[in-house]
Amino acid sequence: MRLLLFNLVTDESDPVLGFAANWVRWLAAECESVDVITMYRGEYELPPNVRVYSAGRERGLSKARRVANFYCHLLRLLATRRYDACFAHMMPLFAGLAGPLLTARGIRTALWYTHRQRSAQLRLGLAMSWRVVSADATSFPYRTDKLRVIGHGIDTDFYAPCPHPKSLPQDEGGTSPLSLERRSPFPPGGGRAGDGGEALVVQVGRLAAIKHQATTIKAVAATTGALALIGGAQAGASSEYERRLVGMARELGLAENCHFTGDLPAAEVRDWYRRATVAVNMSPVGLFDKAALESMACGLPTIVCNPAFAPLLGEHGDLLLTAGPDDVAGLRDRLERLFALPPAERAAIGARLREGVLRQHSLDGLTERLLAVLRTGESA
Repeated sequence: MRLLLFNLVTDESDPVLGFAANWVRWLAAECESVDVITMYRGEYELPPNVRVYSAGRERGLSKARRVANFYCHLLRLLATRRYDACFAHMMPLFAGLAGPLLTARGIRTALWYTHRQRSAQLRLGLAMSWRVVSADATSFPYRTDKLRVIGHGIDTDFYAPCPHPKSLPQDEGGTSPLSLERRSPFPPGGGRAGDGGEALVVQVGRLAAIKHQATTIKAVAATTGALALIGGAQAGASSEYERRLVGMARELGLAENCHFTGDLPAAEVRDWYRRATVAVNMSPVGLFDKAALESMACGLPTIVCNPAFAPLLGEHGDLLLTAGPDDVAGLRDRLERLFALPPAERAAIGARLREGVLRQHSLDGLTERLLAVLRTGESA
């Protein structure tokens, strides 16, 4: 397959969308060639059969200039290259802009979108696309016969339990960095609950009200555990939300055991998963958050509130699924029950969660299903 790919961000160092470069790499292994037109180009290492062209957001170009650059790249490529299909990853704008030109050449577009937000750009992208693919039926906000559910694409070789727990990174004092003052409740070696240290709860995601970190702070403050909130805030309302979270942690007596890490590279996020006791993800219905799948892939018991995760939870649904994103009491109860389990039992729960991610949401499985949609319109 010769693939044209539209991408929002092609930058392996991006804390939110860096994974997309890995998707390109996996698709390139199954394609003759992949040409990427991206809104933003940063750092990446991709195979020689991949070429990347940028609309110029990384250079601070205006929206009008970026649209003009997009059409310049697209017209030149269509004049010199032949494509079997187009894949638009979180780029309904590019799918919509390119739609008439691609349709005229018989090139079918599959649009990937996983978010509950609706927009005019998304409606245009949907209208111009042959198929829409999403991780879950609830993660695409419009009802359409074009939708095909293909799961998430988690790199389960990267997101995996630590083979040598004692090798986890330590700070200069020999302990794992944790709190606002960098005081750690953990013994040397990054211990988990039941190993002589306090329980550590991690929640990964940008600091924003829709992620409901406030629920997690309130719940953890009512336990003996410590908390790491991993992810930064965007300018504006998100920054104000972060200030409220810091104030809440102090008011509830959690400040010394609550660490706001900001954005971290993927490898450091994985290290936090590996040293944690429990992960929490309070993203509501419509946000089938891959961060929850990444923690599960690391073999970490993960509490969620979105019922879309229920098929992965199996017999542990009552222990790992809360009533909703504001269910402080339910989250506190589940944290305390998990803290009380022997480490071996928590490890067994995490192992079963990882098995589910391997079956339903691995990157190789997603690549196979996506290519099947691009070729036939139906997932494998």
